[in-house]
Amino acid sequence: MKPSLPSTSRRIRALVGAVAVVAAIPLVLTGCSGSGAASSGGKTLTIEDYYAANYNPIYKQCAKTVDAKLTINHVAGAGLIAKVLQQASSRSLPDVLMLDNPDVQQIAASGALSDLGDYGLDASGDVPGVKAANTYKGKLYGLQPATNSIALYYNKKLLADAGVQPPKTWDELQAAAKKLTKGSTYGFAMSNINTYEGTWQFLPMFWSNGGDEKDIATPEAAQALQFVEGLQNDGSMSKSSINWAQADVNSQFIAGKAAMMINGPWQLPTLNAAKNLQFDSVPIPTRTGEATVAPLGGEAFTVPQTGNKDTMTLAGKFVGCLNSVKMQKVIAGATGNVPTNIEAGTAWATDHPQVASFVTTVKTARARTGELGPDWPKAATKIYTAVQLALTGKADPEAALKQAQSQSQ
Repeated sequence: MKPSLPSTSRRIRALVGAVAVVAAIPLVLTGCSGSGAASSGGKTLTIEDYYAANYNPIYKQCAKTVDAKLTINHVAGAGLIAKVLQQASSRSLPDVLMLDNPDVQQIAASGALSDLGDYGLDASGDVPGVKAANTYKGKLYGLQPATNSIALYYNKKLLADAGVQPPKTWDELQAAAKKLTKGSTYGFAMSNINTYEGTWQFLPMFWSNGGDEKDIATPEAAQALQFVEGLQNDGSMSKSSINWAQADVNSQFIAGKAAMMINGPWQLPTLNAAKNLQFDSVPIPTRTGEATVAPLGGEAFTVPQTGNKDTMTLAGKFVGCLNSVKMQKVIAGATGNVPTNIEAGTAWATDHPQVASFVTTVKTARARTGELGPDWPKAATKIYTAVQLALTGKADPEAALKQAQSQSQ
């Protein structure tokens, strides 16, 4: 199964939760209705994604803008990449294809995508890490209207009652987590599951401390893993974290069984629906207190090589519309993410304080495929394997990283 970070199941839950938000913006998307083909326009464009059907009004607004009819095909996220590769071999690719950003380089390497520069498109003004995620061998193959990352959520009441300030460094986080651990409440929670989701959550510690996915067995990486192991060993983090996905971590936080947690903005609808929960978030603490280097999430829109130049040009206009600042704001509002345009993101943080920490984080965040490109999944597997080895006591952090690095993927 091709990796997606965050996981496919998480994306589906988040998008289902965002459906209500999309449905609540009819005044922005005037003239849009239902699913299926758009009611106006000239040539027909087909689009393929793993979104929910109620996302369709956003597409239809851009179809109207570029004067196109639209056929929309929603497929299961877990099967998207296999389907796309099959479509490429049978020359049946859609005109517009949405991909999770770690998958863009793999599909571009297969020759299935066209260079967006051919349609006058670029990612100028967007977060650098997002541009890097969607670039392969110097060419831009995807545009990503919205992005996300992870931050440190905290229970405002629990921290206030304990006289604890939101931490900025590892030492502060460790001290706060220990002080906040009382009764059935742990001070800190994160996902350390043996999937790409576990890697995604560990990356801010790993990267911010100088870890390198080309060789994970370094002193910097060991120091990051020792820090996480220390939180578990001193009782501030549950040993069950090795089995928790991000949704499970969120449930622990909502239930009051974790005072702080690492999670993403896609959890906001659930958090806001929880009764009597007062929360906020800050960038994930680093060892030195410097800027967090976290992974970038989100989906990109691409123009496949269909052989029909006129339709590909129209598809390019459609993708350009989706990435306009106006539509970035609409999509960010629908998904709970943040606009990828730096200026739009800064303004968004002012108007949407619940995502302010994520806006800060994505400015210094990295694309997971930034160094290894299509080979990133191999490193991701090694990283979560090392975390599991250390947290289950099968090896100390240094040995766990060396063992995982030596594995052939």
